[in-house]
Amino acid sequence: MNIPRKVIYFDNNATTAVAPEVFEAMRPFLTELYGNPSSIHLFGGQVAAHIETAREQLASLLGAAPTEVIFTSCGTESDSAAIHSALNLCPKRNKLVISKVEHPAVLNLGKDLERRGYRVSLIPVDGKGRLDMERAAELIDDDTAVVSVMWANNETGNLYPVAELAELAHKNGALFHTDAVQAVGKIPMNLDDMSIDFLSLSGHKLHAPKGVGALYVKRGVRFRPFIVGGHQESGRRAGTENVASVVGLGKAAELAAAHITEETVLVGKLRDKLEKTILETIPNVRVNGNPEHRLPNTTNISFEYIEGESILMLLDMFGICASSGSACTTGSLEPSHVLRAMGIPYTAAHGAIRFSLSRYNTMEEVDFVLEKLPPVIARLREISPYWKKSG
Repeated sequence: MNIPRKVIYFDNNATTAVAPEVFEAMRPFLTELYGNPSSIHLFGGQVAAHIETAREQLASLLGAAPTEVIFTSCGTESDSAAIHSALNLCPKRNKLVISKVEHPAVLNLGKDLERRGYRVSLIPVDGKGRLDMERAAELIDDDTAVVSVMWANNETGNLYPVAELAELAHKNGALFHTDAVQAVGKIPMNLDDMSIDFLSLSGHKLHAPKGVGALYVKRGVRFRPFIVGGHQESGRRAGTENVASVVGLGKAAELAAAHITEETVLVGKLRDKLEKTILETIPNVRVNGNPEHRLPNTTNISFEYIEGESILMLLDMFGICASSGSACTTGSLEPSHVLRAMGIPYTAAHGAIRFSLSRYNTMEEVDFVLEKLPPVIARLREISPYWKKSG
């Protein structure tokens, strides 16, 4: 197998490269500063101060107080911790309200909760993936313990009205959680000015390593730990801290705050050129999602009458990395649950490709993809029985 010398990585919603500055910030805690931060002796105890610095860096990115940040292992753990806490502390309420387009970390948790006797209601979306807010208002009632709706969709990039949903939840006496794994570091945030009770994030989506995440818990909101044991994280998340990765997440948050304009403007220009040129040069394509309100780095495009997996395989031969949907569901023969919820036709849903960019991508890389993609699509349509039938 010939491995291309250069990889064009347009799959940043699946994971991101660890920033060089993040790696350097982590290095001492994998070599010299390896002590346990809970130790009484200075060698270990000095490490605890670096965890608190990381907490301050992340809180600054979120527009929150450091005491509101709990370090976890990933976004999935943070999702489960928030939702389980809300349900456990509201025993007289038996209902969870989520959207039909949530990440499997929340959707599958909902299915598990249903098996244990909880009621789970799903907010539908329209053809652009926009939430049906009238239906949401009907579903959120006085039996609802917690509402959990993602801030940004991992497949389409759609942004959701989390501030409005939080107010709606509170109006009915419920708590509000958002899975902001895809949003943190890509759009400005100020949680101090919002009514969000819980927010989940994951380091590997913003150029920190895999295996570290965080949960924001708003001041005054009761919280019951999901992982019980030692005193770590002020008794809110037991287990010896993953110090190097926590430090890396803090540094990544600092870099994200410094580059937030680049993320929203310059990366958006790269995405827009990629998307616009594809629509102009390749027939029978469609953008899935809401172009008016989405992340600046994401476009989900359907190439009708061909299989997305085949497109990815041929692009991979040129060193181009993209995705046919969520990294957590890749490999399934079924179309994306997000696109199915949107009512995207079968012939388009199966040919959907997600391109997700970062500040490390360049216009030259966009041009390279635009050079290689049209002949790939043409080649696959030549052998597609569905394309021949459509013509």
